[in-house]
Amino acid sequence: MPNLIEEYSYNPGSHTAQPRELLQISDGDTPVIQQPIRMVSCDTPEKAGYAGKPETSQPKLDQCRSRLESDFYPEIPGPLREYLLAKLTPDAAKNHIDAGNRATDVFNATLEERLTRPDGKKRKTGIIPSGEIIDRYGRLLAYITPWYSNTESDPLPPVGAPERHTFNLNMIENGWAAFFPIYPSLPKRKDDWLLAVNAAESAWINKRGAWQEFGEQILIGYEYRLCIKLGTEDTAQKGMEKAFQRHCVDIRTSQIKGLCGFWEVPPCYRLWVWDDDMDKAKVDLKLRD
Repeated sequence: MPNLIEEYSYNPGSHTAQPRELLQISDGDTPVIQQPIRMVSCDTPEKAGYAGKPETSQPKLDQCRSRLESDFYPEIPGPLREYLLAKLTPDAAKNHIDAGNRATDVFNATLEERLTRPDGKKRKTGIIPSGEIIDRYGRLLAYITPWYSNTESDPLPPVGAPERHTFNLNMIENGWAAFFPIYPSLPKRKDDWLLAVNAAESAWINKRGAWQEFGEQILIGYEYRLCIKLGTEDTAQKGMEKAFQRHCVDIRTSQIKGLCGFWEVPPCYRLWVWDDDMDKAKVDLKLRD
């Protein structure tokens, strides 16, 4: 009779090990570590740490522009090339990094304001893990929000009150984060989903935040990362594999736009699905080709 000692063949999904600072030990099987969080459904511009300061990152974008203008990437359709070329201006890197720094300042100010109680004491931060708990970089995927003690001095606001909004939603509605929902890390409640979509739509239509200060043609976070990859990978095959890993879905029609079709969809209506998740997403979200 087969037994698990000899025939263990279970192969669960996993991620590579990541170094974390050990803060303390609660008991014999509960270490407390410093764990980075990736706020889901929102994507702020990158700072200089991603691809270097403008003097370093702009040449990478210039190389991307040159490659898009040539036949280096024949698989990229013409309309997407034109969409990206319009954004690859001589100051694209500086504008993006400046927007990343501004987004950080806005986030810090929002944290300070919303985590400070009326009596001056600090609230804790509430963590709501998403559908996919840990990403490939070892970051906890989550929504974060102020944690009310629900006491007389710090009562829990009623459902629907802006005070209960997540910080993720704050960054979307103020225009410093592009709406970036990735299946399966989506809101559990329809009301929360509609709240995020409406906030993203309002920020885009009214050109708040990064679009107000740096213009509609600014490369948003994932577009910047895509162009950096297209400009730095050694071969066209590697560039395409690294830059195009998620399919875009137009949430207005549930239509799959594919790996290279996001240019057709305004940023506030883009949903993203990893290639490996597409078959299940088609069923769960009733998507159509």
